Amino acid sequence: MWTGIEWNWFTQGQEVLYWHWSPNNGWAMNFPVRGFNECLIMYILAASSENYPVTAAVYHRGWAESSFLKMGKSFMDINYHWALITGATIFFTVFFFRIRSAGLKDRYADYWEQNKNHTLINHAYCVDNPKEFKGYGENCWGLTASDTYDGYNAFSPTNDQGTITPTAALSAFPYTPEFSMKALKHFYFDLGDKIWGEYGFIDAFNETKSWYAKSYLAIDQGPIVAMIENYRSGLLWKLFMSCPEIQAGLKKLGLLVPI
Repeated sequence: MWTGIEWNWFTQGQEVLYWHWSPNNGWAMNFPVRGFNECLIMYILAASSENYPVTAAVYHRGWAESSFLKMGKSFMDINYHWALITGATIFFTVFFFRIRSAGLKDRYADYWEQNKNHTLINHAYCVDNPKEFKGYGENCWGLTASDTYDGYNAFSPTNDQGTITPTAALSAFPYTPEFSMKALKHFYFDLGDKIWGEYGFIDAFNETKSWYAKSYLAIDQGPIVAMIENYRSGLLWKLFMSCPEIQAGLKKLGLLVPI
């Protein structure tokens, strides 16, 4: 499927990838995908394509918007390179379960450092708990996009309504193993049947509202398993990063390439 996608066609002749086209609605959304967010892998796959590749300029002018990713920031005394930190939900880093960020650098960032700091900010905010939501603390943290008591939302330190999503803390195992393990033990042993069921942990819960999801979202469940294994053995990272096509694409984009 990857080799058949006409990645260069999705630029519409511009230096950015667009999301998305359909036979019924054409380019109705006409949404240019720019960083930083979970779609970095799309640019890597597009640059790595042997049949329909995009140029490096699509990455630098579209994804990175030239100087956008160079904007330095800090939050809760933790340095963060990207401008979106106070509003960025943690799934931006969770979806590095395919791309090994340890050692991955370009002119914009050290991706391991930034992913780790992003996670540390998420944890520190929940421990600080400025809105005094029930349950928050050293063992109960994790703000990201998930189901919630009134629908669906993308939670972060600047959009906090008291809803904790297990995938946020558990998918962060490679970055914050000690903090993630504390959350895992609390979720399983202390909250137990309230949030553990047939398919593992429920999608989210809000103790302030006494609300516990009935749903299990694959897009949240999957990264938990993948990132725990990456922490244990690096298996998925090694498989993806060892592909010759991916190696070539990363080099094309100016990324240092860990294997």
